[in-house]
Amino acid sequence: MIYTMKRFAAVCGIVLCFLISCKDDPPAKQPDPPGTTRTQSNPQPVNPPASQQPASQQPSSQPQTPAANTPAGPVAPVGPVAPVFDPSTISQEQKDTAKLEIQQLIQRLNGIIRDKNYNSWVSYLDTSYFSMINSREFLDRVSKSAILVKQKIVLNSARDYFNHVVVPSRTNDRVDDIEFISQNRVKAYTLNNEGNRLRLYDLEKNGTGWKIIN
Repeated sequence: MIYTMKRFAAVCGIVLCFLISCKDDPPAKQPDPPGTTRTQSNPQPVNPPASQQPASQQPSSQPQTPAANTPAGPVAPVGPVAPVFDPSTISQEQKDTAKLEIQQLIQRLNGIIRDKNYNSWVSYLDTSYFSMINSREFLDRVSKSAILVKQKIVLNSARDYFNHVVVPSRTNDRVDDIEFISQNRVKAYTLNNEGNRLRLYDLEKNGTGWKIIN
């Protein structure tokens, strides 16, 4: 009887241990039925749409234009570059000589203008300057000056300009100073009562002497 009870207790202990072990073990993973797709419980993050992405990561809507083929370095100027004139290259002797020549020219020109000698006056003008004062554009512009409008004078030729503009205003010109603007070109000035320089003429020296160019 005692042996039977001990044996029954041993069997009960074995059964109890088996039940405890079965409870602790996780259930066996069952295979998915055919034709089914398993969904991950922790899906990977999906990139947000472009409108929610940072500006630095959004694709540009502007088409990329290839850079123009530009030459490297500075572009060489077209044609020869005229040297800059340096007034210090004109000696004082050259300046004094040119000033005396131009003073004598203006004195002769004053007499020609007083005599209303149109042909002699024209001989002191550079051909390009004469063409300019004989142009319709120039004559129309001068005709609109207050003095000529008041006198109802309309200029139609360089001779009209000489008679109505030069003769009344240029008979007593005086050269007080000159300024070289190139090796053979000068500006002639007169001084007014306040000591201010007023430009009389631009002159250029060629093979026949000084000519008025402006």
